[in-house]
Amino acid sequence: MVKSPVVTGISPKEGPPGTRVTIRGEYLGIKATDLTGLTICGCDCLLSAEWKSDKKIIARTGAAKGKGDIIVTTRGGGTGTCTVQFRAYYETIGPMKESAVWIEESPMQSLAWGRRSLAPTGYTQEDPLGLSNEGNEKKFPEDLRDLFPEGSGDLSQENFTPGWFLLENHHATSFEDLKAGLSYLRRRVESQKEGQLSFLKSNAGSVIDQLDTLMTLRDRITQDNKVHGKEPVRQLDVAIRGSIDASHELFKDVLVRKEKADATRAALSAMSRHKFLFCLPNTVEKAALKNEFDIVVNDYARVKNLFGKTEVPIFRKVLEEVDIKILAIRQQLHVKIKEMPQGVEQQKKMIKALISLETQQAGTSVAGKLKLEDPAWDAIEARAKHLEETFLKAYEQYSGKESHGSESKSRTDPAVTPVRVQFCEEMTEIAASQFPDLWRLGQAHFNGELRGVAPPKPGNFKRIILTAIEQFCSYLRSALLATSSAHRSLVATVSAVKGLPAWPLSSPSVNFLITWLPHCLRYVRVSYATLIRLDLPNEALDIVLKFIDELRLYCMSTILKKANERVKKLHEKEQWELTVTEFAGATSLPAKLEEILVEAIDDAQVACLTPEVREGTLLEPQSDGQRELSKRFQEILTSFCTVIETLALQRSDEDPQQAPMLSQLIGFPAALLQQQMSNGDKREWANPAITWEQRLLCCLSNCIYCNRIFFPKLGNLFTRHSFPVPTLAIENSRSTINGLFASLLEMYVEHKSDPLVGTIEPSMYLGRFQWDQVGPSEKLSPYAHECLDNLVSVYSEIFAISPSLLRPILEPIVQTVAEELARLMTCVQKFNVNGALQATVDINVIRDAVRVYSNETAKSFFVEALDAIPSVPESEQRTFETVKMIKNNIRLQIMCLQVVDP
Repeated sequence: MVKSPVVTGISPKEGPPGTRVTIRGEYLGIKATDLTGLTICGCDCLLSAEWKSDKKIIARTGAAKGKGDIIVTTRGGGTGTCTVQFRAYYETIGPMKESAVWIEESPMQSLAWGRRSLAPTGYTQEDPLGLSNEGNEKKFPEDLRDLFPEGSGDLSQENFTPGWFLLENHHATSFEDLKAGLSYLRRRVESQKEGQLSFLKSNAGSVIDQLDTLMTLRDRITQDNKVHGKEPVRQLDVAIRGSIDASHELFKDVLVRKEKADATRAALSAMSRHKFLFCLPNTVEKAALKNEFDIVVNDYARVKNLFGKTEVPIFRKVLEEVDIKILAIRQQLHVKIKEMPQGVEQQKKMIKALISLETQQAGTSVAGKLKLEDPAWDAIEARAKHLEETFLKAYEQYSGKESHGSESKSRTDPAVTPVRVQFCEEMTEIAASQFPDLWRLGQAHFNGELRGVAPPKPGNFKRIILTAIEQFCSYLRSALLATSSAHRSLVATVSAVKGLPAWPLSSPSVNFLITWLPHCLRYVRVSYATLIRLDLPNEALDIVLKFIDELRLYCMSTILKKANERVKKLHEKEQWELTVTEFAGATSLPAKLEEILVEAIDDAQVACLTPEVREGTLLEPQSDGQRELSKRFQEILTSFCTVIETLALQRSDEDPQQAPMLSQLIGFPAALLQQQMSNGDKREWANPAITWEQRLLCCLSNCIYCNRIFFPKLGNLFTRHSFPVPTLAIENSRSTINGLFASLLEMYVEHKSDPLVGTIEPSMYLGRFQWDQVGPSEKLSPYAHECLDNLVSVYSEIFAISPSLLRPILEPIVQTVAEELARLMTCVQKFNVNGALQATVDINVIRDAVRVYSNETAKSFFVEALDAIPSVPESEQRTFETVKMIKNNIRLQIMCLQVVDP
């Protein structure tokens, strides 16, 4: 709890009004605004108080008299106490005392009759005791007025008291010196008396002559009275009286003129002495025109202090005129503090001047004509309104530009800044320049610097601040996020504006804006940093932080959308180069996808994912950011799957025909594959135009590669940037790529198995072949030979692309072939002995050749085919030898189909 202020010392301890005193004590306030009251001897001295520290205040005393306390009042400690007192008194202005009133001194003029008056500075008071004042500079410690209530120490006064004079001027003089001074004074008095007697002695003759002359005059008058009587005297008396009357009239006329001259001289002297007062109306008016309101305040306070209680009519009339001028200046100031734009320091200066003038003019006859409860609050509201109007003006200006199609050039020229980006730059500049002024003005109002008569309104100011920030964010949200909900939020925030125009929700500018979003985010962050430095409450900062998070999320989303658009066009960049060493048959398409993802993640990391001051991590677990990232990442992978599907389904009449048969190939494909893999070269096609079947096999290889290796490896991209791995998106994409692989595999198998199986029956019955008319033979039937050649051709085509696809593709094809052979054997109505032996040999050779790629179903079909052939007694050995011989003859084909793990 803050303690009450205590005054423990004051220097000096006495003085007339206006004395500059230094007050010392404890708990006098932590800062200047804590000082709310100061009285000395009951007189309010707060206006002149100058707070120095919590233990020192400097002020000037007011119009008080007598002894009194020094009371300090602070904001936290309230009214304090004191342990010392100050004595105030009024000085007597005599001929030897300089006046405290400002006058224009001029040299003394010679009187008309030749006598010269002494200048005031010519009067010097000599010490009557003839003693020096050295050592008596310090004042007597006690109050002499209390010791001599009716006396005075001034030699020129009627109530002169010797005791006062001695205590005031010689309290430190020794007694011996005082005795010497008394002797000096006596000698001076005696010398004055002796001077008169000596004068008479030295002029005794002249005195006697004067007496003789007077006696002679008396004798002559007596004789004249006896001779002439008393009439001449009467006539002379009448003449003399007439002369006297004439001289009186003449004197009266001279006296009247002298009085007029004296009055004029006194008036001129008064005007010269009080020039400040008489010129003050024009002075304050000129100072107000120059916006020098400090001069107005100081001059008005000075004249009120000097002439505020005067009873002189002319002075009161001038003061009334000054009050009218001050009233007009107050009205002018009240208008000026609400004029915008202007600097906050200039506005604070005018508010302080207005409050000071209003306080000084209180109690005058014109004070009630203009009542201002809180000028600072009026200025705050004016600045807040100007900020709101500036936001709206910028919004209408830039939204109108886009609505009228003025940014067509910016959509074609990347060097030109889009209108919405210009609007973002303008809005952030307005917020960074004007909002701090509004906040500083409000803080000055609430900390007492600009406080008026009415109590402050912190709740209303908080509402103004929050509204301004919400409008700032709503304007930017409607322009940058470009959604209908953002515009509805703006209309709700700026409720006072009707018909607020909206940004076009779908226009080329919106798509073009995507590349500028990181730029806009940087500008918003700069404004946010400016607001943080103002030490705003968290409730206000959280509004901007929420918008920044939305913009960061939208920026991340747009970057990933751009990446998705690039991924959708990857089919245009497929060169069918088998560059993946980890998986044979996979092309460079996944690597291109990885490049796009790395670039997108790096861009997002730099632009929006790296948090700055007071910002949180955008990709917190279970957050909107993580969900958005997972969603966009899955869209990218789904688009990639679509690209693979598009490449697999692209067929045209210009595609090369199917690869040639094995018998027409030069060398075995496996040898070529091993040579290329050992050399580490790119596996490029000898023929720049590849067939659709080969492209389909590459797509199947890409599917397997993505499912097994590439998609799981993408999680390392996020781990490397310390982002959460979108496991669900990866698993869903693996499921999608598996489904695509199954459909493409079915397509390829169907494409290969249908013609292969379709040729078995025509080839079997070529030339009206019948199984009951077969002659003895130890060779493989043409249909079986052709079937094996076709299987080897499919094998070689798959092996040349991706050996890992052999089993997934050949197993269903072999199963289809076994099923067809079982059907054909079952449909034969009659076999002769040679026909049964030939069919058994054919089925056994085909079954043994494709044993590696035969599943249980295919094996059962081969068994069904053999069961459909009638058995020939004692033919097992012959059949075994024939099969062995044929397998030796076609060992090259069989060796191809016997590779277990290519």
